[in-house]
Amino acid sequence: MTEKMFDELVDAYDAKSSAAHQNAVREVMQQIALAGLNRGGFFEHAAFYGGTSLKIFYGLDRFSEDMDFSLLSPSKTFSLSPFFDALVAEFKIVGREVRITEKQKTAVTSMNSAFLKDNTRIFDLQGRQLPNTKIKIEVDTNPPSGFDTEYKLLMQPYSFMTRCYTLPSSFAGKMSALLFRAWRNRVKGRDWYDFEWYVRGGVAMDLAHYNMRACQNGNATAFVTANQFQELLRDKIHNADIERIKEDVMPFVDDAAKLNIWSREYFLQVADMMKIKE
Repeated sequence: MTEKMFDELVDAYDAKSSAAHQNAVREVMQQIALAGLNRGGFFEHAAFYGGTSLKIFYGLDRFSEDMDFSLLSPSKTFSLSPFFDALVAEFKIVGREVRITEKQKTAVTSMNSAFLKDNTRIFDLQGRQLPNTKIKIEVDTNPPSGFDTEYKLLMQPYSFMTRCYTLPSSFAGKMSALLFRAWRNRVKGRDWYDFEWYVRGGVAMDLAHYNMRACQNGNATAFVTANQFQELLRDKIHNADIERIKEDVMPFVDDAAKLNIWSREYFLQVADMMKIKE
């Protein structure tokens, strides 16, 4: 495998704009990073979840920036750094030079993070040099219990299996983020896009894992029933700034027109269609 293969993987996305091309480059890098982590034995200890997992393995029709992982069981001593060599080596196989730095913690947190940056020069469709792509890799070292995992096949840059959260478990994490994400003056429209995607796909949220996650994160003091969860969700929808939600997610979707239907009433009806596994 050479740098030509990297370009072929990107070209397969048939990007029609510079933004779409940049998204394609990022996703190919994410796939190569998964391959490197697999070679390093990472998935013996952790599982992949979040928007990038949904995009690569479950058909979510939007791009995603970060790579989110969860340890299978809590560890106070876990570090990403032992896997750096495997990551660098995987990119070297396809002719890409990357640099990885572990984020130094400035506060007490269960998240272990690193930044992977492509140092290889990248050009857009018009031959203009683009900024180097940077991907955040984040691992929850103190995950709430009660989630399920499964192995999913990825065939690029070679065939390998990645341990992922199952859809009901990842749905629970997504709804916890949608309801309680602590962004003061920002909204994450991607949470709402994924919420709609789960419901459209008929995925039933794992209420038990949602409750464990909400309680561990300090967002709840007791488990809620399905009806109580629906009340929380409807309150969130009533207070949501739908226009700001749309603005956040637009750079990550190919067809912004699909967001035209988004409104408070729309999401209330989506909530009514949501399945919950008690």
